[in-house]
Amino acid sequence: MRKMNQQANEAGTKQKMFLKPEAVLKYFLGTDEHIDTIITCRGSEFEIMTYDYNLYEALGSIKPYDNFKLARLVKFLEVVDVLSYEKALGSEKPILKEERVEELRKIALKDAKIQQ
Repeated sequence: MRKMNQQANEAGTKQKMFLKPEAVLKYFLGTDEHIDTIITCRGSEFEIMTYDYNLYEALGSIKPYDNFKLARLVKFLEVVDVLSYEKALGSEKPILKEERVEELRKIALKDAKIQQ
């Protein structure tokens, strides 16, 4: 991966990175140092993108007792290009259901428990 980054930088372009909803949630909850570093360092090596639906799923999966900081959302919106799900895929955004929330939270919190 390092070689790919070097080649992309030499060509004057950034490597593209697309964030899935579980990665967005991990960033918001602070459970993944790699994603945190990429976003916090302003994505200098990457062009970071996600769909508005992925952002919706991640924000909808945050619970009142989570250690969510609004500053993380602000930084996320500063660094990440948020693309329209409907325009890109040509279909309406599905409604977020509790089963999906639990699935995303299980993924986002799994690694955090291992690190502790």
